[in-house]
Amino acid sequence: MHEMALCEGIIGIVEEEARNRPFSKVKAVCLEIGVLGHVAPEAMRFCFEAVAARTIAQGARLEIFEMPGIAWCMACSKSAKIRQRYEPCPSCGSYQLQVTGGEEMRVKELEVD
Repeated sequence: MHEMALCEGIIGIVEEEARNRPFSKVKAVCLEIGVLGHVAPEAMRFCFEAVAARTIAQGARLEIFEMPGIAWCMACSKSAKIRQRYEPCPSCGSYQLQVTGGEEMRVKELEVD
């Protein structure tokens, strides 16, 4: 389950921010996760709760915002939203799509005290 390692990285980011800015408690962590990133939101929530225990983020809400998959079609030169890899272009039906977005995961914001 790679979500556990991802949550450990998130806690590392939170703790680094706590060292750089004066706050003592994290109330919420807001993530943007691309639909093509192979990250299960429910697994992230479960792992985050376990990893955040006994840290500055203990009890914090994990808010996940799903980012769409975006691809550029090499055949018709249009951008399109996609839900998974290897879908055909919705404009022309070609399978020559280059993914340009939707693989990312980032900490968008922290709600702190």
